[in-house]
Amino acid sequence: MEELENTIIEVLKTIYDPEIPVDIYELGLIYEVNIDDNKGVDIVMTLTSPNCPVAESLPKEVEDKVGEIDGVTSSKVVVVFDPPWDKDMMSEVAQLELGLL
Repeated sequence: MEELENTIIEVLKTIYDPEIPVDIYELGLIYEVNIDDNKGVDIVMTLTSPNCPVAESLPKEVEDKVGEIDGVTSSKVVVVFDPPWDKDMMSEVAQLELGLL
């Protein structure tokens, strides 16, 4: 399962918020990645803002790309806004990329 989780994270790192040149994983938009015994994947994520212009397309992209991973039997994304995202949730890599460090 750890190998599958690492693969999922690598795929998440290929998905970008179109307004910010950093992937959604490093931005801190992914709150949880849960894999059940049947290799169904549930992802809890947020957006930079509830009014994000990609509020419908970005979660669908995540769901589709994770669902295409070999071995994954299903993929579901739940978008939450609690806790609300803020720049402190970004990784150090993302902060460096955006010149915040």
